[in-house]
Amino acid sequence: MAYRFSPSAITCLRGLDDPLLWGFKGFPSVDSKLARWALAAEDICFKNSFLTYFFRLGKCIPITRGGGIYQEHMNEALRCLDNGAWLHTFPEGKVCQEDAPIRRLKWGTASLIVRSNVTPIVLPMVHCGFQEVMPEKYFLDRRPPFPLCNKKIRIMIGEPLEFDIQKMMQSAISKSRDDPVFSSTETTSRRWPVISPHGLDLDEAAQRCLYSTISEQIQTAMEKLRSLGGSFLQGKEEPARAGPGLAGYHYQIALTVSVL
Repeated sequence: MAYRFSPSAITCLRGLDDPLLWGFKGFPSVDSKLARWALAAEDICFKNSFLTYFFRLGKCIPITRGGGIYQEHMNEALRCLDNGAWLHTFPEGKVCQEDAPIRRLKWGTASLIVRSNVTPIVLPMVHCGFQEVMPEKYFLDRRPPFPLCNKKIRIMIGEPLEFDIQKMMQSAISKSRDDPVFSSTETTSRRWPVISPHGLDLDEAAQRCLYSTISEQIQTAMEKLRSLGGSFLQGKEEPARAGPGLAGYHYQIALTVSVL
C-alpha cells in the first residue's frame, strides 16, 4: 500500500500554524502538487476579496463556524478526499493558544471520514511553540506585525489511524436505536439528511453515534501524543507546563486517501 499526499502552502494566518508547519527540512513545501488542502475559518481567512484570493490560492476551503457539518464547503472538502487529496483539519474547530487540555472534537472531520468514497487514513499531530512565534497578545493585546524569530517549535506526529467504517456503521445503527442519548428527539432535531455510505442507511441518530465514536478515538490518540510530548520535555530537563501534557499544544490531523 502506498500513500498519495497532496499540497502544502498556506492556511490559518491567525495562529501561523499551518503555513510553517510544513516548512521542516526535507518536506516538499514548494511543490504545489504535493501541497495539502486545508479547512480555514471563513470569518478570519476570507474577510475580504484579497484574503479570499490569497487563501484560495493556498488551497484553503472556507468553513463557517456554527454552519454545521453539511454546509456547502464541506462538500468541497469531501470532493478533495474523493480525488485522493490530502486534507488538513483542526478537529477542535479553532486555533487556540490556551493552556488547556483538548476540547471535545467537532464532528465535521468524522463526517468526512465516513462520507468519503475511500476511507481516509488519519494522521494525528500535535505541536507546540507557534504561540511564541505569533502570540495573540504580544503588545497592547495585539499580535506582532511579523512572526518572531529564534523560537523553539516542536512537532509530534502519531501513528496513522485506520477505521473499519462499515463495521462501525453497523454498530452505530444498533447502538443508536437503544441509546436515548442519540435517539431522543432533543438530540435529533437538526434534520440531518439520511446518508448511505457503503450501502447502509444512516439516520441522524446513527450518524451522531458514529461521529461521536470516531471523534473519541481520534481525541484519545491526540491526548496520548500530548502526554508523550510532556514526557519528552521532562526527559530533556525542561519544565512540563501543562500538567501531564504541554501548554500551548495545538491539535491537528491530516486525512489522506490510501491508494493501492
